[in-house]
Amino acid sequence: MASADLTKILLDALDDERKAEAAYAAVIAKFGPVQPFSNIIGAEQRHAAALERQLERLGVAVPSNLWSGKGIAPSSLREACESAIQGEIENIALYDRLIPMIEDQAARQVMEALQAASRERHLPAFRRCLERERRRGS
Repeated sequence: MASADLTKILLDALDDERKAEAAYAAVIAKFGPVQPFSNIIGAEQRHAAALERQLERLGVAVPSNLWSGKGIAPSSLREACESAIQGEIENIALYDRLIPMIEDQAARQVMEALQAASRERHLPAFRRCLERERRRGS
């Protein structure tokens, strides 16, 4: 059984991953399957699933997704890229705060991998998106 602290940590991370997925789904619904949103939404789903597996491993019930269908797309793709950059920066900072509190090695490894994906793949992809949109003048 997970400690209350580890449970809260995993639930906080899961909530953040689900929030990102909902935001990216809203962008896709508004603008179509645009890159990198159409690729990264799948990664967010995998991130949430990895956290859900940790909760299940620890005997914690996985809560329903309160973010499903609640994402709001900005008015332009440029704004969507800017918002995604901010969201990924906040996600990285969340993991910076949470990871040091984790003693469970499996949970720690999962969260370190998720943070690395946000830092090394998602954030650069959204920064390229913003540059592309700036060049387009949108």
